[in-house]
Amino acid sequence: MPKIIECVPNFSEGRDQKVITAIADAVRATPGATLLDVDPGQSTNRTVYTFVGDPESIVEAALNAAKAAYPLIDMRKHKGEHPRMGALDVCPFIPISDVTVTECVEISKKFGARLAKEVGVPVFLYGAASETEYRKTMPQIRAGEYEGLEDKLKEERWAPDFGCSTFVPSWGGTVTGVRKFLIAYNINMLSTKEQAHRIALNLREKGRGDDQPGRLKACQGIGWWLEEANIAQISLNMTDMDVTPMHVAYEEAKKDAEDLKVAVTGSELVGLVPLSAMLAAADFYIEKEGLMVLDENQKVHLAINRLGLSTLSPFNPKERIIEYCLPSSSSNLLIQKTVNDFVLSVGDRSSAPGGGSVSALLAALGCGLGAMVGS
Repeated sequence: MPKIIECVPNFSEGRDQKVITAIADAVRATPGATLLDVDPGQSTNRTVYTFVGDPESIVEAALNAAKAAYPLIDMRKHKGEHPRMGALDVCPFIPISDVTVTECVEISKKFGARLAKEVGVPVFLYGAASETEYRKTMPQIRAGEYEGLEDKLKEERWAPDFGCSTFVPSWGGTVTGVRKFLIAYNINMLSTKEQAHRIALNLREKGRGDDQPGRLKACQGIGWWLEEANIAQISLNMTDMDVTPMHVAYEEAKKDAEDLKVAVTGSELVGLVPLSAMLAAADFYIEKEGLMVLDENQKVHLAINRLGLSTLSPFNPKERIIEYCLPSSSSNLLIQKTVNDFVLSVGDRSSAPGGGSVSALLAALGCGLGAMVGS
């Protein structure tokens, strides 16, 4: 199985289509890298790119994207709802297939060292790549944002991991490292920005401070106003979907919204999402509502519907679920299914797989028994 690594750089430009396209084209032009998604935000003035590749191509693609952005983004002019500290604000690497976290840490360090040397900007490590406890998370490192970075770089404890401590006004700073698959998840609110932020404080793990923690572990969040949709949003980063799934966050937000007598009107995902997160949401609503849904595609459809993922823009599973986007993905081939999954597929409401596939499996089992007797 080939080594596959995902890279999800966040660039501080979400309005100028020429800049957004230039960065995407730089990734597309990198041999061995596959661009899966480009997700710009007008209000955040930020674009999230998602691409995959092998250990060598993923570094080259990230560097090419940064080099394309360098002459095009000027942080001195940047305004947006999302916290940020640099033109390439954060560039995480995520292990996907046949690759370890340790390998990804080395890849992020290789990228950081080359970015600092070849572009001449300060680079910080975070997540699994950071060995310093007070600079492990994005909120820790990004505190003060771009506007406070010049003074921050003068402090010895905030010396960058790569590059010098010289402030680059047009760029700011970049953070890179390794993390689990992060789900960037926004919940739509017919409320004020302040009401959305109040709920975000109730939900996010750090809450309002050490003495007032939030309800959801592995969850970061703020409230903001989405000008283009004339709504507020609770913007959440779900840093460990096994600890807090997105459907749990959605249901908890609905509870708080009801207390404030404001409406939740669906949600949106930024970038890609693992299939397992969609199926977990479907299973939750199947159990909650006493439904019988077995087919994978129908489960995905149910999750999209119950979470309101198509409220602001159409949610196309083939373009938004990472397993469906990966090059040479064979997750839906019958031959790749376990026997248990195959039996469940046969029991679905669809006509295929049917008698032919069942007969083929029985024939294969018969051949296996024959081989056993013959040996």
